[in-house]
Amino acid sequence: MRGRKIRISAVKYANTYPFIYGMWKTGFDKKVNISTDHPADCATRLIAGDVDIGLIPIAVLPLMKEYHIITDFCLGAYGKVRTVMLLSNCPFKEIKKIYLDYRSRSSVNLARILAKYYWKQQFIWAETSEDFNFLDIKYDEAIVLIGDQCFEYENRYSRKTDLAEEWYNYTGLPFAFACWTANKKLAENILYDFNEALKTGVENIPEVVKLYGDTGIIKGEDLNIYLTKNMDFHLTNEKAKAIELFIKLMDEL
Repeated sequence: MRGRKIRISAVKYANTYPFIYGMWKTGFDKKVNISTDHPADCATRLIAGDVDIGLIPIAVLPLMKEYHIITDFCLGAYGKVRTVMLLSNCPFKEIKKIYLDYRSRSSVNLARILAKYYWKQQFIWAETSEDFNFLDIKYDEAIVLIGDQCFEYENRYSRKTDLAEEWYNYTGLPFAFACWTANKKLAENILYDFNEALKTGVENIPEVVKLYGDTGIIKGEDLNIYLTKNMDFHLTNEKAKAIELFIKLMDEL
């Protein structure tokens, strides 16, 4: 590590704006190299050693040889999150096939867990890739979609199921989709400064909305509501329990 900056891969969605803002506001961004990627790519880069820290899907944790969850913050929700959705044009009971968003392992596994243990329904599961058209599906098919595009696509479908809300209904627990994870032990002063930077962003959502409110798919008051009502950024004991339960259920699939 000596002689080079810490490399960080963050998620390229609106739910990460507070973290990016906090790193900029505190000047932490000058001490590190930050890139933004899809959640699955954050994980791939961290596993490969291309970065030292990643905001990675919790489904990836069991795949890592060594990992350290290093901050008090995560991407989570107590109930409805709005950016992890199951979308279809037919009633839920008529869905036969579900296309899975290639951008997140946690959401894909969450759908499979809910299908087996909560919905108790069997589906044909289909992978997707970058060129998949998430609007071009048959009547008895559905998609698992993540990220800001859920705000774009949700009104193009007549039926929508929020997967974080379904998890809460099933377990009574919040969900943590991704957490800040390192693939090696890092210096305590770096970890402290990083945590303080993230805290600055999470505690200043109005400033985050002011800065980013016109830049992406989720804008203005929608962004404010999303970051304050739908998202929950604190890695609480309840979320830690949820992560443990999720990994256990994922292992049993």
